[in-house]
Amino acid sequence: MALPETSVQLYTLAAEFSADMEGSLDKLAAIGLRNVEAFDFVRRPDEIRAALDASGLASPTGHAPLLSDELWTPDGSIPTPAPEVVFEAAAKVGLKTVIDPFVAPDRWFTLEGVTDIADRLNALVDTAATFGLEVGYHNHAQEFVADFDGQTAYERFVELTDERVVLELDLYWALTGGQDVAALVSRLGDRLVAAHVKDGIAPASNPFAPGAGDFGSDSLDQRHAGTGDVPLADALRAASALKYAVIEYDKAPGDVFADIAASYAFLIEGGFAR
Repeated sequence: MALPETSVQLYTLAAEFSADMEGSLDKLAAIGLRNVEAFDFVRRPDEIRAALDASGLASPTGHAPLLSDELWTPDGSIPTPAPEVVFEAAAKVGLKTVIDPFVAPDRWFTLEGVTDIADRLNALVDTAATFGLEVGYHNHAQEFVADFDGQTAYERFVELTDERVVLELDLYWALTGGQDVAALVSRLGDRLVAAHVKDGIAPASNPFAPGAGDFGSDSLDQRHAGTGDVPLADALRAASALKYAVIEYDKAPGDVFADIAASYAFLIEGGFAR
């Protein structure tokens, strides 16, 4: 497998990016990055595209809600537009893949819910293709709570989805969900085209499980890649068709650009990405 390209999810620096798009992207380019993963791009595609062009960066992947009426984040919800509106904005930004970043936990706890999620995403494959796009899904930890005949809700979802639906595995959240991360990466095979390279101390219990209580990103202990609990090296080596190694922090531990640079160094110096 050719080495995946490095990228960074712009949610990591959401405040900095919104305050100064071009300046933030210039700092990422100075670190060595050539790609970013767009977030909240639907309401400002032209502005984001102009900033990307000015900084010489590309956004081959991006996060946008495709399967929910609202996009939940640990820090608030964002209303969702129609899929065609999302795809039109994605094409303007220059995306190749639109990835749904979060589906509410309760929808993953029943087989009916999981089947509905898969069916909805399958129904968007051909529509996305008319815009020159593909669709995918990014996990947190709620996808690993329910078990159906020895199969997690996440793996049942993978089984039910069209092979043209791509996967982006968040390695930190997979570990939080109790997974053998490298083994899961290996099982996903060529469907796995992107990974969120995220490290830290995994919560003692799954914060998305029923009865877990309120949860926000401020409670997370996330650290530079290679310095936490997540077996990043083994997971990245287990991938067979990874195109993008995407740096992300839900909660950056210090200066966000220094934190991104540290994880970038882990990927480049370790020979995991280019």
